[in-house]
Amino acid sequence: MRGLFLLVALLCGLPCLAASRCDVQAPVAQAAVGSVRLAYQSIGSAGDPALLLVMGLGGQLIHWPDEVVARLCEQGFRVIRFDNRDVGLSTWQGPVPAADLTYELLRYRLGLVVRAPYSLRDMAGDALGLMDALGVQRFHVLGASMGGMIAQHMADLAPQRVESLTLIMTSSGAPGLPAPSASLLGLMARREAPNREAAIEQQADLLAVLSSPQVPADRAGLLHEAERSYDRAFNPEGVQRQILAILAEPSRVELLNRLRVPALVVHGTADPLLPVMHGVHVAAHLQGSQLKLIPGLAHRFQTAFKEPLLAAVLPYLRAHRLDGERVAQWQGAEGSSRL
Repeated sequence: MRGLFLLVALLCGLPCLAASRCDVQAPVAQAAVGSVRLAYQSIGSAGDPALLLVMGLGGQLIHWPDEVVARLCEQGFRVIRFDNRDVGLSTWQGPVPAADLTYELLRYRLGLVVRAPYSLRDMAGDALGLMDALGVQRFHVLGASMGGMIAQHMADLAPQRVESLTLIMTSSGAPGLPAPSASLLGLMARREAPNREAAIEQQADLLAVLSSPQVPADRAGLLHEAERSYDRAFNPEGVQRQILAILAEPSRVELLNRLRVPALVVHGTADPLLPVMHGVHVAAHLQGSQLKLIPGLAHRFQTAFKEPLLAAVLPYLRAHRLDGERVAQWQGAEGSSRL
């Protein structure tokens, strides 16, 4: 009978143990990476396989939904999310020669060279440097939008370190793919707000355009999200520099063609910024990749699409986590047999 009570106590305690291990309120720390300092949060046990989340244009680590981060952690991952350079609590780049974003966008549309103070490959180096600072040699990478572009460079720079790639709502950057509307690009580049209220309204406008037409409009929710982002950190010049890094990027088709990393590509059929053919094109050039299309998903993590996204991502990550553990066990056993 005592053993039965102990078993019940253990079973009832498992959810509590998982919750404490996957505390999304874990403190935000700073890591020195070359000339920048990156703000990051590590959720889960240090001994678990690491999963690095790489956010998109202007996004902060808080834009990874807490419930999604918790679910990823509960799969047995140590989840690491961070602020890219020029956003959030990470280093904001110092003064650089003034760039006219409208002029550089015109050059981009004409196929001319665009000037940028740093590149997406530099940002991939930042992310790899963060994992160095944390003492993590091998890890899985999940990148969204610009973060997916950065993740592609990470796998190219350090293919021996990246266990798997999960690329959400991203692109190969190849010419000829469907482009977003000029009005949407204008909203993304608009950063002349004179005060907090105007800046929040502008961000809510952008979020509305990036939302799925299948989800009823919720202006109050959009304003709340914009307020949360603004009050944590507001750096419009940094977002402009990130836009320039994207515009200055050549096609990554050759890069994708040479990658031999397990990859999952997830894209929405209602994406207004990177229409669905961007995801299809990425998958077509990643040898052996899987492609999951989510009907109605646009270019935001909206609550209505949380479960479809998790249903696409979790089985893939779980399978590759287990594969990695089996390889590590085999290597450990092989090493022991040689002693």
